[in-house]
Amino acid sequence: MESWFFDKVEDNAAVRIWAETTQQEKGDSLTEGYVSELSDFTRVSVTQNNLQEMKEIWAQWDDEVKRLFYCHYGDLPYLLDVKIDERLFRALVQYWNSAYSCFTFGNVDLVPTIEEYTALIRCPKIQVDRIYSKAANGPAFSKKLMNITGMSEQWVTARIKQKGDCRCIPWRHLRDLILAHPDMKKRVDVFALSIYGLVVFPKALGHVDEAVSDLFDRLSKGTTPVPAILAETFRSLNACRRAGEGRFIGCAQLLLSWFHSHFWKIEKVSYRVFFENYSPLKELAATPRRDDITEENWMAILQNLQDEDVEWRAPWMVPDEILYRCGDFDWVPLLGVWGAIGYAPLLALRQYRSRQFTPPTHGLAQCEFVFAGNNYKRRVREISNAWNQTRRMKKFAANPMATLEYDQWRIQRINDNIPTPDQEGPRSMEECLRPIPSELEIVRHDFERKSLELEKRIEQLEEEKMQLGLDVDVQKLEAERLRKGKNKAEEDLDSLKTDYKKLRRSIRTAGLGKTSEQW
Repeated sequence: MESWFFDKVEDNAAVRIWAETTQQEKGDSLTEGYVSELSDFTRVSVTQNNLQEMKEIWAQWDDEVKRLFYCHYGDLPYLLDVKIDERLFRALVQYWNSAYSCFTFGNVDLVPTIEEYTALIRCPKIQVDRIYSKAANGPAFSKKLMNITGMSEQWVTARIKQKGDCRCIPWRHLRDLILAHPDMKKRVDVFALSIYGLVVFPKALGHVDEAVSDLFDRLSKGTTPVPAILAETFRSLNACRRAGEGRFIGCAQLLLSWFHSHFWKIEKVSYRVFFENYSPLKELAATPRRDDITEENWMAILQNLQDEDVEWRAPWMVPDEILYRCGDFDWVPLLGVWGAIGYAPLLALRQYRSRQFTPPTHGLAQCEFVFAGNNYKRRVREISNAWNQTRRMKKFAANPMATLEYDQWRIQRINDNIPTPDQEGPRSMEECLRPIPSELEIVRHDFERKSLELEKRIEQLEEEKMQLGLDVDVQKLEAERLRKGKNKAEEDLDSLKTDYKKLRRSIRTAGLGKTSEQW
């Protein structure tokens, strides 16, 4: 192979011609007539390790130890502070388009890229093209742990456990070693290994898997962990989608940090992103997030996402060249710690602030394999060799952000089974993002409602009481009037009786009362 071919950087226009021609000749990842076997809904678990002890250890370290960690392993400790929104994560999984290794939200395709994850991890020691490749005959697990921890073979062997079909070392032994090891660098190394095993690749809860130690053992040689992190993220999403259920064993913290960087639009980019010591992961971990949005509302938001709803280029991303293919692959193959997969960066050119054209995707749906059996070693070698022949494209910013050919291709593309945009009256994003009242707020609102009802009832009773009071007063006045009338009548009667008696006496005196015989 000619040396000029290694790490070749090509012009945007030339890559576009190659990509569109390749897509027309080979077709897409899925062809007409494809019938998806993916279920309509994936029940995914995002159970995480308890990271409290790791947080406490990190908080106890002084600045000197932390600087040593940053220098060798980058910003990984900030992952300990990233909160997992399980409702958002479960909604995200439904939109993973396995055939194209990307998220398809309505009219939008998004995918975590090598450049983005490299910027998030921000490790100065890694070489971006020096990828991890599972060794055919590497050192034994115990030897690797001895090298990382600086402990004896007897100490290491006594602590290795069998967990299912793999060998692991429990976190509690690593924790004790971090707290007691006399060598500061070894304490940092073991802590970093624990982050990789418990946060980045959390396959066996409470344990660090043997395969993770193999990757970690290569980091000191400048190997980049990013392709492996992306590979296991994509593979785990695929596994959950195919089974219709399962536990996600990729790095949920990195994936959610990446998603938040593209979802919440900002008015302007902070000047801090251009500072050498700026940490996007630190800022993302410290940013308050809404955690009161239901899974149903997240589904509705993502299902109808439009171009204008997306922050295409992450605010902290300063893109330069775009790695778009390796060797004879039309896209970028990724070697993980348990298997391999591929993804097409040309599918997400807008994330680099570059014009989106039709990408070649043929073969993506068939490229995944696990590190098992006899044939996988040959395929691993093919991918490793392909990474010795990387091709990059110069960024080209222009409007509109997508070509007409891409828009037409996007409409006609055959997708895997993912929720499609709601054509009949989709709910607005504002409606979906409306806060859900907490249980305390519900009780408070119910109390306020009942209090208002009672106040109205009391007012009604007061009015009735007042009305009754008025009626009583009227009755009292009427009774008083009748009593006075009765008294007056009695007085008149007494007066009449007196006058009558006087009249009788007068008549008798005058003799007017005699009969005719008496005369």
